[in-house]
Amino acid sequence: MNIRSHFTYRKAVDRIVRGLCLLAALLALVPLFSVLYYVTARGLGGISFEFFTELPTPVGEEHGGVANAITGTLTLVGLACLFGIPPGVLAGVYLSQFGHTRLGKIVRFSADVMSGVPSVTIGIFVYSLLVVRTKQFSAYAGGLALAVIMLPTVTRTTEELLKLVPEALREAALGLGVPQWRTTLSVMLRTAAPGVATGIMLAVARVAGETAPLLFTSFSNRFWPGGLDEPTASLPVQIYTYAVSPYEDWHSQAWAAALVLVALVLTLNVAARVLVRHRVR
Repeated sequence: MNIRSHFTYRKAVDRIVRGLCLLAALLALVPLFSVLYYVTARGLGGISFEFFTELPTPVGEEHGGVANAITGTLTLVGLACLFGIPPGVLAGVYLSQFGHTRLGKIVRFSADVMSGVPSVTIGIFVYSLLVVRTKQFSAYAGGLALAVIMLPTVTRTTEELLKLVPEALREAALGLGVPQWRTTLSVMLRTAAPGVATGIMLAVARVAGETAPLLFTSFSNRFWPGGLDEPTASLPVQIYTYAVSPYEDWHSQAWAAALVLVALVLTLNVAARVLVRHRVR
């Protein structure tokens, strides 16, 4: 085989491999775009102004919406962020600095185990911890359950991204006399902030669609809750309730609510990336 033939052969193999990689990438995108298209096609017809501003109506009545479920979802996700992000980030900082110690290994192992625990198990745990003792479902219980779910993701993401920060930055700050705690929080954590924020948003995106733990904690409510210590509606539970019902009008509202939930998660991700880029600049 001469040089020209060998070059032609290698070029052909390269094109075949590139084509296979492109095909694999397109196949990976098919499920995502299929879900987006199907949810949009089925749910867009149920979207209206009343859908966002009105409460659910009984079976047989027209119109109605999921305003309380949208507000409840935002409330539960907000409580989950309040309960889960600070300890998760601080735990990740600890693991990045002292992960070699016995306590650090225990914390890392616990985070890895928790990330694989089914969400329904966490819901039952919070149910026995809060709901049984307080004798009522509440937004606090739902937020705590979601916080437990997102905690290991935030912890491990923070740890891994802090490890990627150049050691020269840490040594330079310590060489200037900056305390270690301030070096970690002001230099290393700030450098890794974009990646940490991305990890947080991935955790938020996951918990925003959780249904099983909320069935045991915040449950649902057809009306506006009087406070955070009362049962609270949420989009995932509302979708589940409508989807398993035998009523066609509830099915259409379930598709519309699913479209709203997808749009909400997508908006949170895009907004987080925009804010992170602005912060870095």
